[in-house]
Amino acid sequence: MAESMDSKNRAGHEEPHGHDHHGHDHHGHGGHARKATWRVASSATLHCLTGCAIGEVLGMAIGTALEWPNVPTIILAIVLAFFFGYALTLVGLRKAGVNWRKALRLALAADTLSILVMEIVDNAVMVAVPGAMDAGLTSGLFWGTLAFALLVAFLVTTPINKWVIGRGRGHAVVHAYHH
Repeated sequence: MAESMDSKNRAGHEEPHGHDHHGHDHHGHGGHARKATWRVASSATLHCLTGCAIGEVLGMAIGTALEWPNVPTIILAIVLAFFFGYALTLVGLRKAGVNWRKALRLALAADTLSILVMEIVDNAVMVAVPGAMDAGLTSGLFWGTLAFALLVAFLVTTPINKWVIGRGRGHAVVHAYHH
């Protein structure tokens, strides 16, 4: 039974390119609105959060270690968050055989709003917590605030992603290419 579901979606139709979508709803293909469940939105947000967190942690760590002022540190963290956020999507799309130009367009369409919201939220939290940006890399305040900031960013971004996915945008545009 599980094998037969690998090549068919819930409606019993053959999947394009033999893709197995692990039981996700497939209404987002071809520009149609897809069912935006909290599970799908959380998964998309977690994917985005992974790239953002890599860039954010790396940027904050570099800026803090070099004793940069807050603004350049935040700028570096944001640039790296966008870089790694897009990079994770690009890697998946390239593995699925999508050419570079199309993969870049899809990554920009899929991730830009989500990364932007996450970066605004997590950097606002970092700046709002007294002393967090000035705490050293060995400080629990720095790492605790950064972890809290990423959690808040996830909680704020998930409903936005749910709304966007429900309109066939955001993560929905790359869904057809997931394995």
